[in-house]
Order: sequence, then C-alpha cells, then structure tokens
Amino acid sequence: MRDRIETYWRELSTITTSIPYAALTRVAEMLLECQRQDRTIFVLGNGGSAATASHFACDLGKGTQTPGQRPFRVFPLTDNVPLLTAWGNDRGYERVFAEQLATLVRERDVVVIISASGNSPNVLRAAAVANERGAITVAWTGESGGQLASLADLVVRVPLSSMEQVEDAHLIIAHSLCVTLRAELGQRGFEDTLVPTTYTESLSTGIAIGGQD
Repeated sequence: MRDRIETYWRELSTITTSIPYAALTRVAEMLLECQRQDRTIFVLGNGGSAATASHFACDLGKGTQTPGQRPFRVFPLTDNVPLLTAWGNDRGYERVFAEQLATLVRERDVVVIISASGNSPNVLRAAAVANERGAITVAWTGESGGQLASLADLVVRVPLSSMEQVEDAHLIIAHSLCVTLRAELGQRGFEDTLVPTTYTESLSTGIAIGGQD
C-alpha cells in the first residue's frame, strides 16, 4: 500500500516542470482585467471539478481581498442545488450551467470551466452559451483538452492522464492564481474606484454592514 501511495505522490510531483505557466499567467491577467472593469467571473465544473469550482470561487472572492482594492465579483454555478435540480429536471442535466449563464452572463465577463475530460455535455453547452454572449472562456482540462479545448478562448492543459491527479493539479492551479492575484493587488496603490467598507471599518462610523442587529 505504501508503494502505491508513494508512486501517486511521485507522479504528481513531476507535473511541476510541465505545467503551462505562460497560459496560467494569461489567466491571471484576464482575471485582473475582469476585476478592473468590475465584470463578473463565473466558475463551473462537474463532480470533483464542481468542488474545485466552489473552492476557487471562495478563495477568489474572499482570499484575495486587499485594502483599497475592488474585490473580485465571482459567482460559482455549482452551489445552488435547488436551481441545479430544477434545470436538470426540466431541461436535462446537460443544460444546468448553460441556463444559468443565459440569465446572468454579459459581454466580456469571464467564464472559467473546469473539466478533466473536457467532454461533459453540460460544460460544452455552457461554453457555447458563454461564447454566444461575448464572454471570455477559460478552460482547465486534462491532457487531451477534449472537445472543450476548441470552444475556449484560453486552455490550461494539465499533461496527466489520471483523472485524480488532474483534479489535484486544478486545485493547485486555483491556489497559485489566488496567491498571485492577492500579491498583485497588494502592489497597487489605492484606486479611485468604489471600495467596499469592511465590517470592522464600518463599526467606527456606527454603521454595521451585514452585521448583527
């Protein structure tokens, strides 16, 4: 058993020399530009990739917040279970993300699609809707990229064949992007844009934003 565990970790560690860092840098630039323009970032995926999408949205929305900087406007399409099941029941599972995007996405928004296979019908439908609406599509995939690779504006391929290891790498990608974006925001000066008041800051003015009664 130990041999299998060690083999898994050794195989995963080799990916660090093969990750497409130039593509990841471009993703970071796209996300920063979306933040500058106060546009929305949508994130989606199936199964383990759904968990990564939710995790990435959490870290991008909260973990990158920097004093004096506009926060990222990020929306995971994976978290509203009643809505997912309603669309799945009425229109089919392949439409659960596309129907949400059709309502919400706008031109120049960014849609991050996480899919190890790149072939799930619902992520392909989502990419098609995003493209129709003029959004920027970013795909995180596995080695082949699947059909999704031809639909996305930018593709980050993890050169591994193991589904589990591709999903591991996707979460590392998410963390590396959030750490980088937080550092980039921290190097900026205070912007002349709307900056949200934090709960702590609001206490000094006697106004509680989202606090207790």
